[in-house]
Amino acid sequence: MRISVISCVSLLLVFELFSSSVGVLLGVPGSTLVFPCLPGQKQQSFAGAKITWKYNDSLVPDYPESSEQLKLSPDGFFLEISPVSVANEGEYECVIKQNDMEWQKVHIVQVDVSSSYILKVNEGSTVNLPCERPPSSKYQVYWYRYDKVMNGTRKQLNPAETGEMVDGDRLEWLFGPFEKDMTITLNGVKMEDAGMYYCETAEEGRDSSNFNTIELIVEAAPTVLPYSCVGFMTPWESCQDETSRSWEAMLKESLNEFSMKLYAHLSQSQPMKNLLFSPISISGVLTHLLLGARGKTRRDMETALCLSHDFFCVHSEMKKLKLKLQDTLKMASQIYYNPNMKLSESFTNQSMQFYGADPVKLTNSSEVNVEMINSWVAKQTNNKITELVDSVPAHTELVLLNAVYFNGQWKMKFDAKSKKSPFVKLNGDTVRVPVLYSAKYKLAMQYIPAVKAQVAMFSLSGESSLFILLPPSAKLSDLQLVEGKMTDKAVSQMVEQMNQVSPQATEVTLPKIKLDVRTEMNTLLRKIGLSELFDSANLCGLYPDNELLLTDARHRAFLSLTEQGVEAGAATSLSFSRSFSSFSALRPFLMILWSDQAKAPLFVGRVTEP
Repeated sequence: MRISVISCVSLLLVFELFSSSVGVLLGVPGSTLVFPCLPGQKQQSFAGAKITWKYNDSLVPDYPESSEQLKLSPDGFFLEISPVSVANEGEYECVIKQNDMEWQKVHIVQVDVSSSYILKVNEGSTVNLPCERPPSSKYQVYWYRYDKVMNGTRKQLNPAETGEMVDGDRLEWLFGPFEKDMTITLNGVKMEDAGMYYCETAEEGRDSSNFNTIELIVEAAPTVLPYSCVGFMTPWESCQDETSRSWEAMLKESLNEFSMKLYAHLSQSQPMKNLLFSPISISGVLTHLLLGARGKTRRDMETALCLSHDFFCVHSEMKKLKLKLQDTLKMASQIYYNPNMKLSESFTNQSMQFYGADPVKLTNSSEVNVEMINSWVAKQTNNKITELVDSVPAHTELVLLNAVYFNGQWKMKFDAKSKKSPFVKLNGDTVRVPVLYSAKYKLAMQYIPAVKAQVAMFSLSGESSLFILLPPSAKLSDLQLVEGKMTDKAVSQMVEQMNQVSPQATEVTLPKIKLDVRTEMNTLLRKIGLSELFDSANLCGLYPDNELLLTDARHRAFLSLTEQGVEAGAATSLSFSRSFSSFSALRPFLMILWSDQAKAPLFVGRVTEP
């Protein structure tokens, strides 16, 4: 009998050691979540053991290498997520191997996005009511307001589509009713708008799920002082020691950080669509406007552009960058203005000095102005962008423009023979598309842990390169994982690592693509902290006589991959395993058109449907 009991216990012990258990952890956005591999076990008991973590089947980098949000303790026993966001939801599996034993534990992390806010705003202002749909939610989100006037009933709100508001509408979606970010914008807030607002989803057969509850408090608008530019009319400070090389490094860092900040906002607002924009064009037009910004508006713009507040040499460095890139990237700026306004003499002179922009007068005809502006854009982009604006309203006082054009040839050519291959889309469907193909392309290719992607670097003429970042699979979660890693530091690290990789004979297949994407700039500028440009901008350095407000911002970019190379352009306006490896980008991928001269991205994009 004793022998039987011992055998039974032994069998039970072995079963427990090789079983896995599941636990659920709840996190709050912005918080820090730290959890052990095996709760209830002593860390010291596993000294010297091999501990591995996986997040949604992807290996978490070994210590000390870590991502921005996921960090392991030195021995790997603890995993820290900081700051927590909805992108961190999923399965975290920990495996401990010690001698002949193995322990497994699965932690399910859920992020509670339901929050309560109190927002205090002034009457007449514009306010965003935030709401972010969790990745797990497949149902449409609805907004409600508790209406005290209507006997305390709840009233469903119907925001207008972005850009489609009609007279009388004050409520609109910041991005759209089916996007991940369900924030709505309330324009021209009135005293009677005060009350409780709810962001909810209703699933059939279940109680509604509340994401956000917002109490809106409306206060009387403060007394508006008469507009005055007294003390704000001095020219932009001169650059001391223009020969210092530290200014070039500062501009490079700012451009990189600004580029990735823009991509983060755009990728989160539209997770499924093709994306393309030129950070250097957007930066160019905003930096030009910065010449005339003063006071808080100047500080806000410097922050949005990732510039230090004492970087007085930014304009001279932008001029140097333009000259440095002139054989690779054509860049131009222009000003159109109402002849009835008198531009600041210092702004006019410095615009010409730093940006080569000689102001041109607008006419009394909207049609003539549209033709004049679009013709200038077409000329600067080799006729690839022939329509940027469709109207120039009579009240328009000033239009600032920036246009860029790039045409780089492949240093190694693809086969001239046409070919088609299947491209796997995010929803799993496949579509046959024309491709660029080479059986033995000399390609630098490597998995880069910093961005969690297989990266290929295609050398182009003019000291430029096209980087293609290929996620592990065609799943949206893998695409978003790579996008979440695309910080300025990670991208710079990627470029540095890829420049050390020796090209090898590789079978390469790339889809021929032709992207033409318009970016919703009004929303983007508000998201990066420039709402004041639309509401109460201090542009005294540009026009001291009256207040100017930004009424419209446009950005359009195109990029094509052909047998010859990469052609790209953009315009921005402010009114107001075989014997050799293979690389096949036949599923959604990210791309960065990089300038080795500027050490910064010229274009950033995403291809989900070629």
